[in-house]
Amino acid sequence: MIIKWLKLLYIKRCDAYNNSSFGTDLNAGALFKTPPHLPHGPNGIIVSPYAKIGANSYIYQQVTIGDDGKHYTHVPEIGDNVIIGAGAKLIGKIKIGNNVKIGANAVVVEDIPNNATVVCSKARVIIRE
Repeated sequence: MIIKWLKLLYIKRCDAYNNSSFGTDLNAGALFKTPPHLPHGPNGIIVSPYAKIGANSYIYQQVTIGDDGKHYTHVPEIGDNVIIGAGAKLIGKIKIGNNVKIGANAVVVEDIPNNATVVCSKARVIIRE
């Protein structure tokens, strides 16, 4: 019993170390059809525990897949064969189609159809003095 407890404690400490050293939060509960490809490791990847991610996905470093801030279950649903570039942010209750490519640092807050490529985040002035 004590050996089992010590092994569990070791696993928890390793997990805490990796999360703090990589700045990663791949929350338990996130549904991946197949394990994602992480070409640059888990560095800075944040995934909501309610996210659904399809098969054959590529997730690069510093990606955030999260809720809209109003309700924790309003998270992206990502299709198969999706490539998410470094620093991209997918926020809110959106659907990303199959075979989609999301460019580096893109901010996605709307649905994306199948076979599309998404780049840039268009800045808008919301307050002008």
